[in-house]
Formats: sequence, structure tokens, C-alpha cells
Amino acid sequence: MPLLVALSLFALSTTDLHADDKGEAAIARKHEPLSPLPTAPVLSETKVRLGGRLFHDPILSGRQTLACSSCHDLATGGTIRAQRTVGYEGRMHAFNAPTIFNVGNNYRLGWRGKHTSLEVQNENVLLDTNLMANDWETLIPRLSATPFYRTQFASVYNSQPKREAVLDALVAFQRSLATPNAPFDRFLQGERDAITSSQQYGYKLFKEYGCVSCHQGSNVGGNMFQIFGVFADPTTVDLPASKTPQWPLSAAQQDQETFRVPSLRNVEVTAPYFHDGRAETLSEAVSIMGITQLGRELATDEIDAIVAFLQSLTGDYNGKRLETSVHEDQR
Repeated sequence: MPLLVALSLFALSTTDLHADDKGEAAIARKHEPLSPLPTAPVLSETKVRLGGRLFHDPILSGRQTLACSSCHDLATGGTIRAQRTVGYEGRMHAFNAPTIFNVGNNYRLGWRGKHTSLEVQNENVLLDTNLMANDWETLIPRLSATPFYRTQFASVYNSQPKREAVLDALVAFQRSLATPNAPFDRFLQGERDAITSSQQYGYKLFKEYGCVSCHQGSNVGGNMFQIFGVFADPTTVDLPASKTPQWPLSAAQQDQETFRVPSLRNVEVTAPYFHDGRAETLSEAVSIMGITQLGRELATDEIDAIVAFLQSLTGDYNGKRLETSVHEDQR
């Protein structure tokens, strides 16, 4: 056989082999209940920058003392280290502040999952008397009187500040807060050594014990509702006295036991956990979930393995792995 023909056949067979490898990886992914984060949407850079400035600016709140980032700090996992944050008039917010990262990949929003639109969610936050406590009749003239915003809205939207443009800019920024490249994503994409054997065992338990029936999809949750306390009342689960909620929910809030299942992406860096922030560590949270949602008391090695798996869900933001103390200037 001529050398050129032999080399050509070898090249074709090698290409076919690689194609088969990729095909097998794709087939394997089809059988997984979880999927990698989708490719980030193409967004207007000018809108994202303007939205980021608004997100960090107290000008959006009625008294100009709170910013969106006051409760959703990008340096601490897109949330803050508090069980429940303090709102206007010193009243506690109803729930723990959920992370803002990957919010654009959630179908349901907020702990009650009342909204499916980021625009509607943002407007509700702006107008809520215990959140930003503002109104459009106050906010729009305030933005228009600020030279920076007057110039920026004219440049980006070809208009003076207005309701639709404010919401559009905020949503553009929030949709930009994706955290790709988590080790688990790379594992799903065929990089089999991207996660450790302990993390793979934790993922196996996560699937076999049924965690994945609620924490599913590319956001590992965030898109369905579930009762908190399927097999046991969460309030009866033993926790150290120092770790019980400092501000119990009201009777009316407790009556509603159904919540949006939170996304577990970056959960390693978003403590404390649950709607009332009752668990300070992932180990505590996993233990509680085993008892209340799965009806089983997990062994220590099982908890450790599931926690290890959850740590593989931490992704990158602006090219750097999220940490609890990352300081990013997004203003």
C-alpha cells in the first residue's frame, strides 16, 4: 500500500476514533439528570455596565441608603452572611437573601417563586416598602437630575431615564452574572478527572437518594416547588442552640411551607442556608435535608461525600473561581 494512502487511512481512522469518543460522551450526558450551564447570552456591554452601576448604587432605594448589592454582594457569593437581612424601619426581610449569580438561568424567582420575569421581580423589589421602598415618581426624576445617569441613559437608550430602561439595564447586568467552568460542568462535558473520586461518589449518592429529583437541570434547582419538611418537620431537627434561627418566621409565613427549590450552583460560598438561614454549614444543611426531605439519617461519610460533590458546583466569575472573600469591582 502506498505510504500516502496508508497515512490517509490512519488519519481517517484517528478522526473517527475521536468522533466516537465525543459521541460516547454526548450519549453519556443525555442520561444525566443534570446538565452544564448553557452558553452565556450575548448582551450589550453598555447596558451591562450601566446596569452594574445601578445595581451597586443606593440611589435606587427610597432613602438612598441601600443598593441591590447590599443584600446580593458579588464578593460573598452573590448574597451576604446573614440569616435574614434587615429592611426598612428595622423590620426583618421575610427570607434569607438568595444568590444573584446565575439568576438568569432560573425560571422561578424568589423563595416563593412568584415571578418568572426578572423585569417584574426587579420592579417588585424596587417598590416593596421593606426592600428598596421607592417609587417611579421619585426615582426617575432623581436619576434624571444626576449628570452621570442623564448622560448614560441618553447614550445607551437614546432617552432620558425611564422605567423600562432602568429595568432593562438592571436585568442585562443580572443576566451577565453567570458562573461557568465549574469542575462538575467540565466533568459532564467529558473531562472525567475534573472532579475527585469523593465528589463522584457524592454525585452518585445525590442521584441514588433522590436529591436530583428536585435539584435538577442546568442550575441544579431553581425551577420547581417543594414542601420543606416532606418526611419531618424542619423545626424539630436538632441543631446546636447557637445555630437556630435568630428571627423566627411569623405564623403566617410558617403556614406556607412550600418554597422554590434553590439552585445549588456555588452553594459552597452562599452560607447560611435555607429560607431562614438556619444552617451555617453545608454539612448541617445536607444532614437536615436528608432527614426532612429524604426520610433518612445520612452517615457522616455520606454527608462528607455529598458536600464534596456540592463543592464541585462552584464556578468562575470574570475568569476567577468564586470564593467567600473575592472582591470584584463591578461599579
